[in-house]
Amino acid sequence: MDTVKAQIEELLYNNAPDFEIAKVLKKDIKNYFYTLEDTFSNAGGKDFLVKHTKKIDSILKMIYKVAQREMFGSYAPMKNSIPLALVALGSYGREQLCVHSDIDLMIVYKEVPGYNLKEMIEKILYILWDTGLKLGHRVHTVEELYEVSKTDITIKTALIESRMIEGSSFIWTETQNAIAQIRHDDPQTFIRLKLEEQEQKHNKYPLTMEPNLKEGVGGFRDANLVFWIGKVFYNVNSIKDLPIEIVDEKEYRPFRIALEFLFRVRSALHLATAKKEDKLRLDLIPTIAKLLGYPESKQGHMKFAKKVTESLKIIRLYSAIWLDKLTKGYIADDPKKNFIYPKQKEFNALLKQLNQHAKQPFHAHPSFLLALINAKRPERPDSTLYQTIKNIFYQPYSYSILSTLSYARLLKYTLSPIKKVVDLPQFDGYHQYAVDIHSIRCIYHLEHIEDEFIQTLFNALSDDEKAMLKLVTFLHDAGKGRKRDHHFVGASLFKVFANKLQIKKELIEMGERLILNHTLMSNIAQREDLYNEKVIFSFASHFPSKKLLDMIYILTYADMNGVSSDTYNSFNARLIKTLYRQAIEVLDRTAMLDEAAKRAKKESSLKKLSTFKQLKKSEQKKILQIPSNLLFLRYRPQRIVDISQKAFETQEYEFHISNEEYLTIEIIRRKPFNLGYLLNKLGNLDVVNMDICKLFNDLKYFKIDFSHKVTPEEIGFIENFIEESFQKKNESLTYDLHIHREEIDIDCEHSQTYAIMHLKCKNQKGLLAYIIDIFDEMGIDIVTAKVHTLKNRVRDMFLIEKNGNFCHNVDKILDKLVLEKSN
Repeated sequence: MDTVKAQIEELLYNNAPDFEIAKVLKKDIKNYFYTLEDTFSNAGGKDFLVKHTKKIDSILKMIYKVAQREMFGSYAPMKNSIPLALVALGSYGREQLCVHSDIDLMIVYKEVPGYNLKEMIEKILYILWDTGLKLGHRVHTVEELYEVSKTDITIKTALIESRMIEGSSFIWTETQNAIAQIRHDDPQTFIRLKLEEQEQKHNKYPLTMEPNLKEGVGGFRDANLVFWIGKVFYNVNSIKDLPIEIVDEKEYRPFRIALEFLFRVRSALHLATAKKEDKLRLDLIPTIAKLLGYPESKQGHMKFAKKVTESLKIIRLYSAIWLDKLTKGYIADDPKKNFIYPKQKEFNALLKQLNQHAKQPFHAHPSFLLALINAKRPERPDSTLYQTIKNIFYQPYSYSILSTLSYARLLKYTLSPIKKVVDLPQFDGYHQYAVDIHSIRCIYHLEHIEDEFIQTLFNALSDDEKAMLKLVTFLHDAGKGRKRDHHFVGASLFKVFANKLQIKKELIEMGERLILNHTLMSNIAQREDLYNEKVIFSFASHFPSKKLLDMIYILTYADMNGVSSDTYNSFNARLIKTLYRQAIEVLDRTAMLDEAAKRAKKESSLKKLSTFKQLKKSEQKKILQIPSNLLFLRYRPQRIVDISQKAFETQEYEFHISNEEYLTIEIIRRKPFNLGYLLNKLGNLDVVNMDICKLFNDLKYFKIDFSHKVTPEEIGFIENFIEESFQKKNESLTYDLHIHREEIDIDCEHSQTYAIMHLKCKNQKGLLAYIIDIFDEMGIDIVTAKVHTLKNRVRDMFLIEKNGNFCHNVDKILDKLVLEKSN
């Protein structure tokens, strides 16, 4: 700075034009801003802002000196003799100027004959503009300050936190006198307008994962408001200077730590974006976290974002408590908010008071929040307290209670399963709120259902069921932030906590199931074909009763509404309702639901398999969409992966023959082949089991087990028969069979997509080949075949796709199958 002063002195001596002086200052400012990041790394939150403020002060003092020299030359009077002062306003006045914030400057002067002050003021402003500084300025005479303050609440606010930079101390004394008059002018209206402004800003900028650090909930404006009103009444220079009955040291310490951290975050935000920026966007978090020294990892970013939310909540809490104390006697409580005031001192008694008032929505008065914070309570909840906690979820408006506990930062203590997710961010591109805030919002929407049909379902639940569902809704994401899947962790946490609350065993089991599958309904409704029977049965198998289906529907509604105002919309509401109705229709199909449940369990095991995880995402999806349940019911997860990997490699067909304890032929084919021909050629061998599974990409898997092994020489013949079966597609064969009508059962109402045929008869040579021939001839597509022979009797099952060729030709099929003798 000394070098800059010397340069300016030389320019003044040489009568250089103002723009040359501004160039020197502009270069100095540019160099200063270039080094700010290094300065930031070595300075605390407020310290950094004070240093920046002092730097701007020094520039303004220099410009004042330049203007003074140019106006008066060698005959410049003393500063006090020039009736003009430079005054800092706003964050600049509070010495909290952020690096890219506007510099709010007021030039105060007095009209005195003989001083051409307006020309001096213009000179100061022109030089300032030429330096490129972001300037917000006002120019007033001392006499008009009081009247100006009455024109706008923002101007009055700026004036009461003003600070002298340079100029006449006499003018500053007169300015202070005017400000004192402004401070005492109609404080009631000032307070009312500022509180209304605060509420509007809170509504506009709620506490999301992209908070507005300045205007939003718990932001700097909340802390500023305490200072402004404290300044009006006590003329203090900081919040800490307020009387102890307003601000207790024990309360101030966490507040100051939180504020200091947020100062650093906002400064880093300005440095990272190189502009005035108050919204902490998700994409900026890695950069800001790095500037603040957090590890460059997801965990580091999570830790940083969590601290931001925690700090904003601390500012919100203590600001509300102190503002209530400051404004008592000036502002009446809003009756619309239905405030609750403390009548007890012990924590459990206060919690009971909350339960009593939750018959309708309410807000906890700041005095109640203070009472909760200071209330005596056991180190951990005991059995008596757990009963009161249980009662929370039986109230019509549990949301008001949970919001109060959250505001007082007592959720962790009262509801321990939520401990690890309080303030926890969710970087999934879907959620807008930290986990605990999202959970409370879900409770709100559960208690304010706008869909009449869903409300009817909720009303039909018993009180115990409603309470369980509320607890599930609140804890459904409690398992997040761990390495394990949050569905499983959340279900475990719920079970342990529900047992402490002495909830009925059958309700706990229902709650576990709901949390384990709480994302299933929205995922399936928005991603899957809701007219695909496999999809519906798979979904319904997780909720095998209407009661559970009703509950998952209600939970999904609350969960989606808790994400944001537009997540649950008319489009996905229709999809979810369609899924619900489709699932209701299949509830009585217990056998198929049981099969779907077993498949779902196998799919879950499959997803955990390392070899499955190594597959491409597209391949994983194809495997999970295989229409044949048989593959999942009969084979181990690794075997399913092995078969699928082979199928991905298959161009036309592949086969494998094993001949250890007995002969087994496995075929994967895309190209059609004559299975009847192959079975006929192997007619001297008894088939004891055959699986046919439809895979993906027009591929099918065949596994045929025979009763005994063959000689090594016969393997070559079998290989030839397999090759020939892909060439002899239409070769007709003769059969000698006996099948009776009562041995065949066809059900075309098995499901919307599939028909089923059961055959129970005497085992006969060529039987299976004959049935396959008929199906091939009529273009009937077998999705799954399960062929089994025991004690010379066959028990065959064929699951057949309803493509019009089967159910429309049942009589014709029976005519072909029911034979006394066929040649």
